[in-house]
Amino acid sequence: MSVRRCPALLVSAPASGQGKTSVTAALARWHTRQGRRVRVFKTGPDFLDPMVLARAAGGPVYQLDLWMCGEADVRKRLFDAAGEANLILVEGVMGLFDGTPSTADLAQQLGLPVLAVIDGSAMAQTFGALACGLASYREGLSMYGVAANRIGSAYHAQLLKESLPASLHWLGALPREDRLALPERHLGLVSAGELSDIDARLDALAEAWSQHAATELPPSIAFEAPTFDAVPPLLQGRRIAIARDDAFCFLYPANLDLLREAGAELRFFSPIAGDALPECDAVWLPGGYPELHLQALSQRHDLHAALREHRDAGKPMLAECGGLLFALDALADREGHTAQMAGLLSGHAAIQPRLAALGLQGASLPEGELHGHTFHYAHASIDAQPQTHAFNPNHGPCKEAVYRDRRMTASFVHFYFPSNAHAALRLFLP
Repeated sequence: MSVRRCPALLVSAPASGQGKTSVTAALARWHTRQGRRVRVFKTGPDFLDPMVLARAAGGPVYQLDLWMCGEADVRKRLFDAAGEANLILVEGVMGLFDGTPSTADLAQQLGLPVLAVIDGSAMAQTFGALACGLASYREGLSMYGVAANRIGSAYHAQLLKESLPASLHWLGALPREDRLALPERHLGLVSAGELSDIDARLDALAEAWSQHAATELPPSIAFEAPTFDAVPPLLQGRRIAIARDDAFCFLYPANLDLLREAGAELRFFSPIAGDALPECDAVWLPGGYPELHLQALSQRHDLHAALREHRDAGKPMLAECGGLLFALDALADREGHTAQMAGLLSGHAAIQPRLAALGLQGASLPEGELHGHTFHYAHASIDAQPQTHAFNPNHGPCKEAVYRDRRMTASFVHFYFPSNAHAALRLFLP
């Protein structure tokens, strides 16, 4: 079996909000500035962190999830990355042991050493207790080292460092400074494309890391080549129109790769910029933030009509989460402002202040079973009978409806196409 070796590190934490993305971005940007090729991955289903990390490393960020993606997909992406990178970084999700499968599961199954990031802003010696707990909670987990985030001073950092036992490697700290913060909103980080100063923030993070933390490469890890089926050319010669702008920005790179590998020609268009629907055989309306662009989207009567004509002709269409919201008759933002949407699916929705759904999702469709996830703040009233309901592999309460009208499929689920290539590709066939 073919084996490739590459320095690799998985960045995790005891909880969300500790600074995993900041540390991963700092490492990626610093090593990239030293002329190294850095490949970054994100554990679990996420769109926003990867946008920032992709900007930091100068390349696309792919997802790694043992359930949503499958182990073969995860191993193939890491093996491919090891053949071209000088450093592989994987940002974890939530806390190190949270979820099933967890970041710790991924680290152990793939043999990845863990860097634990702990927000030290409101503690001193307890920092060491937390670090020891993370390192010893599960036998067989490889803890490479510990880093602090949001420290107040050099003396504060010294207290945190001295709280660690000799067995835990201190990797340094990032100071608590506004210029190092990554702005957030209701779904998480603000997308990188909306931040005019994103490069300045990333450079500042890299500079701060080089001044206050360790910059040596982590250990070299062996990655084995998995057995993987070739993508069938089911979409050869077919044109897929894909909405892509600030309102429709949640696109897994792996999904786009799969469509291209299957032979599709991808035609991107921006609904909020006024682009017409391109000539196409299928349409994909991905997730994003339609609620932040109500006025622009409501005025696209030409696009609304073109999409309805496409649906009525029995042509394939996939509307996911934000795409589903745009497909409804009306959408209201968090302030209660309501606007007309495309009218592809009878119903309306409103954005709530509280999270409405979160979790991994699997859906048994006529085309086959697809895996993905849901994460949104919308409450929808839809006047249609679902074709099916998704299931949560962890038996959680979120079981999103999947609607089908002719060849239009609409749901709050964000599908990960490589989880079942044949099923995903057939969504775009008549």
